[in-house]
Amino acid sequence: MGIVVNLVLIVIASLLFFCVGFFIGRFMLEKIGTTKVLEAEERAVQIVQEAQKEANEYKDLKVAEVNQEWKKRRREFDADVTVKNNKFNQLQKQIRQKENNVKRQSQDLKESEKKVSEKLKGLEHDREMVASKNSDLERIIAEQNQKLEAIGNLQAEEAKQKLIENMVAVAREEATETIHKIHEEAEQEANKIAEKTLLTAIQRVSFEQATESALSVVHIQSDELKGRIIGREGRNIKAFENATGVDIIVDDTPEVVILSCFDPLRRELAKLTLQKLLIDGVIHPVAIEKAYEDAKKEIDDVIMSTGEETLSSLQIPDMPSELVSHIGKMKFHTVYGQNLLQHSREVAMLAGLMAAEIKLDAKQAKRAGLLHDIGLVLPESEEPHAIAGMKYLQKFRESKIVLNAIAAHHGDIEKESPIAALIEAANIISSSRPGGRGAVTPEGHVKRLENLEEIAKGFPGVIKTYALQAGREIRVIVEGENVNDSQADVLAHDIAHKIEEEADYPGQIKISIIREKRSVAFAK
Repeated sequence: MGIVVNLVLIVIASLLFFCVGFFIGRFMLEKIGTTKVLEAEERAVQIVQEAQKEANEYKDLKVAEVNQEWKKRRREFDADVTVKNNKFNQLQKQIRQKENNVKRQSQDLKESEKKVSEKLKGLEHDREMVASKNSDLERIIAEQNQKLEAIGNLQAEEAKQKLIENMVAVAREEATETIHKIHEEAEQEANKIAEKTLLTAIQRVSFEQATESALSVVHIQSDELKGRIIGREGRNIKAFENATGVDIIVDDTPEVVILSCFDPLRRELAKLTLQKLLIDGVIHPVAIEKAYEDAKKEIDDVIMSTGEETLSSLQIPDMPSELVSHIGKMKFHTVYGQNLLQHSREVAMLAGLMAAEIKLDAKQAKRAGLLHDIGLVLPESEEPHAIAGMKYLQKFRESKIVLNAIAAHHGDIEKESPIAALIEAANIISSSRPGGRGAVTPEGHVKRLENLEEIAKGFPGVIKTYALQAGREIRVIVEGENVNDSQADVLAHDIAHKIEEEADYPGQIKISIIREKRSVAFAK
């Protein structure tokens, strides 16, 4: 019984210990589990954070890679677009070129069609001419048959004579046509050679000044000298003008005194006189007279040196001193505002160059060109200056060719050599260019051109007129509907005749008539 009780107590105690241990163990397990859970949660949070950080870093890396790849693709795309744009522009350019080529080919085709049409018209005309000639030939054959029938009734000698007469007539006709053709070809070839010769000579001759001014300018060191030049109450100016015959102009132009006179020789003497006075520094009436006398002595040396320099520049040797002096005097003469020496040098150079081009004696041509106006510096004569110059040069035993060229350059006598024609042509070229003779001033030259245009405008049917090539050609535009080809020819002759009557001009003027007709249509 007691054992049973003990066993029961042991069992109860065991159960009690078991329960206590179970609850203690459960408590401990719960406590340990809570700690593990917290640690696990903290670890989980840490893992999540690390994962988030890695994810962000990975995302940034990928974004950077994507951006870099995008930029690379963008650059490749832009480069590809640029290449394609260039190709597109090239294609456009090629298309435009092809369009232009097509237009040009179309234009060429139209011109070709026009030429073909003209050729067809020409062929049609030729066909008509052939038909006409065939008709004429048939008529001639019929006539010849009749003549042969008549010849059949003639004696042998008469038939022979008739045949000879026919052959002579045919030969004369053919010879006349051949001579006419040769004459036309020779004239055309001569015109080409003349044009080439003139162009070559004109291109190789150039002068800076064509017209001579009536003023000379003297530079002084200071404006204080102007008072000394004027003198007390202007007595020095009066003495200077009385001695030289030249007007002296003292104005506000700084360091300049102007001399005015129509005579270049007197003006040059006055210039030398004033320069001497300025060098000496003494200016009064007595000094002016002395300086003027000294200048007259020096001017002869100036004239001789000018003549010698001219001969040297033109390479013309062997000329007497008297002629050299007259050549130097040309420097102080003008003709219609053109310096005579400069004009003579220009004529000499033009004539020499043209003579060389056509294988003539260039030295004779230059000599005649330089001396062609020598009569203008001789004492006044009732004869034309060309004849007076020829007679004066006869005593120096100039060649007949030179003498004839000088006397004939204005048509006073007949020309006996080609050099005479060259001198006449060179004289016209030199004197008729802008600023030369017939146009003393630029205003005068313009006025002459305007006058030529106005003369041509006065005719009915004329729309516009233009004076070209310094007045050497008048181009007239007329109404195409009111003026036909025949009327245009008549109009050109009428204008030329009126210009000959009313205008003063050197050389010749070409009248060109242009018929203008316009057709206008609108595409809507």
